[in-house]
Amino acid sequence: MPVAIITGASKGLGHALGAALARRGWDLVLDARSARVLEASAQELRRYGTRVRAVPGDVTDARHRAELVSAARGLGGSLDLLVSNASALGAEPLVRLAELPVEGLRAALETNVVAALGLVQEALPLLRAGVPGAVVAVSSDAATGAYETWGGYGASKAALDRLAAVLAVEEPELRVWAVDPGDMRTDLYAAAVPDDDDPRPAPEEVVPGFLRLLDERPASGRYAAAALVAGR
Repeated sequence: MPVAIITGASKGLGHALGAALARRGWDLVLDARSARVLEASAQELRRYGTRVRAVPGDVTDARHRAELVSAARGLGGSLDLLVSNASALGAEPLVRLAELPVEGLRAALETNVVAALGLVQEALPLLRAGVPGAVVAVSSDAATGAYETWGGYGASKAALDRLAAVLAVEEPELRVWAVDPGDMRTDLYAAAVPDDDDPRPAPEEVVPGFLRLLDERPASGRYAAAALVAGR
């Protein structure tokens, strides 16, 4: 069975993607900070009959990243997919750059960029083994657009995009996709902009875009989930 590591997998996009992969028979290693919520998510996905390892912890901790890769190794000799979905906003709710705490920016960079790279470094031997694996860096339109209050978070996602692009050049056998899922109805978005009540798609509605990447394995690059879902 193919094996995937998904960070930030207790709810939202991470959980929805995990459920879609479990339905396809994938074995999963799931990460999140809250052990209780993560285990509930894992229990739900085990109903599909696949092996699901819930490994609670913080992706900024190198020991935790090693635990995630060790759990994947225990499920098979290689890793087919690594999804860096765990994210930190830097401030909740988001604020203008003039008010953004520097420590908040550091926290966003540590989670969204440094930890993502650290996990890739830890997982590379497994990603290279067998059929070369794929890396998905969950990005944001804030990485390419200048939106008020999204500066710190957007900067971290822009840095993540650059790491993904360079990794694709340095590891040409892998597939490395930076994916912009668009605004979704998630706890993260609610924390970022709590007064925004406009209707937004549920994470399950954008997951088919991620699955299309896995099915078609296009060239490494940056993709928008909405365009993938629409067949573009």
